[in-house]
Amino acid sequence: MNFVLVDFSVTHFKGAALCPASLRLPRAFHQLGSLRLESPPAAAPPMEPPPTSHVTTAFSDSDSVSMEVSGDAPDPDLEALRRLSDNLAAAFRSPDDFAFLADARVAVPGSPDLRVHRCVLAARSPFLRAVFARRAAAAPPGAEGVRLDLRELLGDEVEVGFEALQLVLGYLYSGRVVRDLPKSACACVDDDGCRHVGCHPAVSFMAQVLFAACTFQVVELTSLFQRRLLDVLDMVEVDNLPLILSVANLCNKSCTKLLERCLDMVVRSNLDMVTLEKALPPDVIKQITDSRLSLGLVSPEDNGFPNKHVRRILRALDSDDVELVRMLLKEGQTNLDDAFALHYAVEHCDSKITKELLDITLADVNLRNPRGYTVLHIAARRRDPTIVVSLLTKGARPSDLTIDGRKAVQISKRLTKYGNHFGITEEGQPSPKDWLCIEILEQAERRDPQLGEASVSLAMAGECQRGRLLYLENRVALARIMFPIEARVAMDIAQVDGTLEFNHAGANPRPEIQGGTVDLNETPFIMKDEHLARIRALSKTVELGKRFFPRCSNVLDKIMDDEAELAALGRDTSTSTEKKRRFHDLQDLLLKAFDEDKEEFNRTRKVTSHFHKKED
Repeated sequence: MNFVLVDFSVTHFKGAALCPASLRLPRAFHQLGSLRLESPPAAAPPMEPPPTSHVTTAFSDSDSVSMEVSGDAPDPDLEALRRLSDNLAAAFRSPDDFAFLADARVAVPGSPDLRVHRCVLAARSPFLRAVFARRAAAAPPGAEGVRLDLRELLGDEVEVGFEALQLVLGYLYSGRVVRDLPKSACACVDDDGCRHVGCHPAVSFMAQVLFAACTFQVVELTSLFQRRLLDVLDMVEVDNLPLILSVANLCNKSCTKLLERCLDMVVRSNLDMVTLEKALPPDVIKQITDSRLSLGLVSPEDNGFPNKHVRRILRALDSDDVELVRMLLKEGQTNLDDAFALHYAVEHCDSKITKELLDITLADVNLRNPRGYTVLHIAARRRDPTIVVSLLTKGARPSDLTIDGRKAVQISKRLTKYGNHFGITEEGQPSPKDWLCIEILEQAERRDPQLGEASVSLAMAGECQRGRLLYLENRVALARIMFPIEARVAMDIAQVDGTLEFNHAGANPRPEIQGGTVDLNETPFIMKDEHLARIRALSKTVELGKRFFPRCSNVLDKIMDDEAELAALGRDTSTSTEKKRRFHDLQDLLLKAFDEDKEEFNRTRKVTSHFHKKED
């Protein structure tokens, strides 16, 4: 849904004398105040021709502006405003050209700092004006520049991303909002089944902008994004409603319409009280409980909450106390399935607790909760690759559908931002976890898991257990260097950290991956129980890698099979500089081939999906 907003209003700023002359605003800017125009809905009847003073403004993704004014000549005041808006926008969007003017930075976690001009932001936002005034009063004489942490400005209640903050700050500079929201931040990966209106990335982005605009006291932008969310609220997936409700509640009086409507939708939804209790503050939970009671949607005996025996198990999981869970189960008052304990652990607890709960082997891994979600569906929402792999290795079915016909992989895609999935991962940086979850779930659907021998190379290592152990140590060490996130997922499931790392002196496990080259011929070698446990754990790590990360495994196979003498470099710091150089050259080539293979897979998947849609 497209929208247009033109806002050239400026909050009166008593400290205007501090503003550079080049940034002072013309009289026409103040006289026109605020002008807001909205494009009519598609289904609305034709509108009457506009009067001679009416201005129609449209914005594209590039923020170019088109102004149409009735009459032969453009209005000089409006033309001056357009140029002013463009110039101010350039000061923010071209930071390198205006670096000598910027006097503050906003630090965004995981992203580059945004360079800004305190004069402009203080004139446009009462909140930021107060922040800068406090900083100026506390700064020592002669101090230059200010660096603000985003959490210092917005708190911890809502995590506002880089793109959302860019939009809000860009609006403060130019008074304009682009017509279409950025695809990288607002579209999910499910291009085939999602309109990108009510999916999590779109909803989350709009909620972030709303919260930031409200906090900065930018009234027009707050009003605009409240209307935007109201327009799409009926299309929002029910699991995303608590996020909107939480933000609307934080904005309070600025978003009363959104708060009331969203609250009513949550009350009438099938969202359970345990989930809501985790996402919303107590005062909102009380409103939901009271409303459901008055509508007869819950029983007055329990207010929609689980019974006391189930709640004791859930509290034990919150405390990471699986042993207490075992004791409660022995009392016989309830069981893991009746408590939906595995669903709860997957959604709210650490991955270690989930694995321990799975090891009890008393829960049905394919059980559906009252909303029709299996445990794997919940894990797809959590997007933790370790949990996803743990469930799949315990028999979770990736093909099971939700009530509305979605598989786990589609759930994960609806939650993953387009930019995170298709964006370029910087060299040396691990793959995003949400991308890995999609890859794991797709791989689980494509092939029936066959966990036989770890690899041809491993079989060729012969009957020599020493050679087999050395091969596995080198391969897993290499995987940790080249694919750290994928390797860590497989190692956690295989419980490698609980085994003794093999080295020729029989010392304790080394804290770092690098260490001396293992020379098995230095001393007589006796295979002990700890060596066998290490072999089993490392073998399972390699097997899991081949099952869920086949492209990573192909890269490792290439090194282990064709460049055997270089494979040990992952654990050897004493090797010659020439061998290290050869290793890094080969690593770069193989990683490039890996990225090309990933891109080809994504293209093939899109073509295949399009073909199936045409057949249907």
